[in-house]
Amino acid sequence: MKANKEKVTQLLKIARGQLDAVLNMIDEDRYCIDISNQILAVLSILRNANREILNAHLTGCVKDALGEDAQEKVEEIIQIMDKLTK
Repeated sequence: MKANKEKVTQLLKIARGQLDAVLNMIDEDRYCIDISNQILAVLSILRNANREILNAHLTGCVKDALGEDAQEKVEEIIQIMDKLTK
């Protein structure tokens, strides 16, 4: 994996902690909207981790496979991915 392992690991640990908090909220019969907001926060963190991995894949693995002429196309794909994952 060519992504920043420390960054991805940290994001996933944060998501795991928030997911544990969501489970506790459910056990405590907390307000549904509060639970939903926490789930959305977890999803956002997971999207960021996934974006980091996919960006590294495109700028590393895919670019290497296509050759140096692929840089412009890789950047276009990353821009579209960023829009889709927000």
